[in-house]
Amino acid sequence: MKDTITDLLIKIPMFAGLDADELPIIEKYIKLFEIEQGETLFKEGDKGEYVCFVVDGRLEVTKKTITGENFVLNTLARGQSVGELSIIDKRPRSATVRAKTKATLFTLEGNDFEVITQEYAVIGMKVLKGLSLLLSKKLRQTSSRLVSYMATAG
Repeated sequence: MKDTITDLLIKIPMFAGLDADELPIIEKYIKLFEIEQGETLFKEGDKGEYVCFVVDGRLEVTKKTITGENFVLNTLARGQSVGELSIIDKRPRSATVRAKTKATLFTLEGNDFEVITQEYAVIGMKVLKGLSLLLSKKLRQTSSRLVSYMATAG
């Protein structure tokens, strides 16, 4: 991979507010790995311990319906993230995530996120702001999709 983790972090909305000298601090806590096509990253109900960022490839996010079928909520590509809530609320995963293609990912574990917010308060506040903006954007998108769905359902 020709890009460094710092080069990739710059492109992630959650870290967009960080200065160039702050990114290497975050990089110390990032773990990089690959997942094969069809492999499950995590399942709905699993313990949530990290947020995951797509470096390359595509992930599919699904949720079980009340009838037990898997409903595709989203497909994630480079620069997108999944599992943000787990580093905040430590609750079980709300969806299943599988690799739609072979993918390169990096993670930030909840415990490391807490270290960052405690030991690097200014950086932690910037990351929290980025996380808040990201979650706000996702909530607005979900609300719009829900309204569209309700309008077509009658």
